[in-house]
Amino acid sequence: MSTELLLLLCALHSFGFAAFHLLFWKLFDWPATLQATTLANRAILQIANGCLIYVCIAVGLACLLLPQELRATGLGRAFLLGMSGFWLFRLVLQFVWLRVNRPMVHVLSALFAIGALLFGWAALRG
Repeated sequence: MSTELLLLLCALHSFGFAAFHLLFWKLFDWPATLQATTLANRAILQIANGCLIYVCIAVGLACLLLPQELRATGLGRAFLLGMSGFWLFRLVLQFVWLRVNRPMVHVLSALFAIGALLFGWAALRG
């Protein structure tokens, strides 16, 4: 598989998670379901989600618009390895804080693993 195709898949993965996180307000009935917690916790959760959406979009755009830089420079490969680490860390955290035996949780775990593999493969292939 070419590095360009891997970076396209990384971009799609990132955009997919941005779209998924955009749906959190509807999926989890925010802010209504967050009323049971403190104002600070409500704010932190929604702010962190908004920042994650921004990062996913930025990563997806970088993969689409800067493939040569990501593939051919040390900084680009470090960025891709960092994203691989991000998805691996997210997978680990899934098992720490979301120990739920539900199909959707397993699908998400698989998608986190796929992200770690895609970004790692793209970094090492560079």
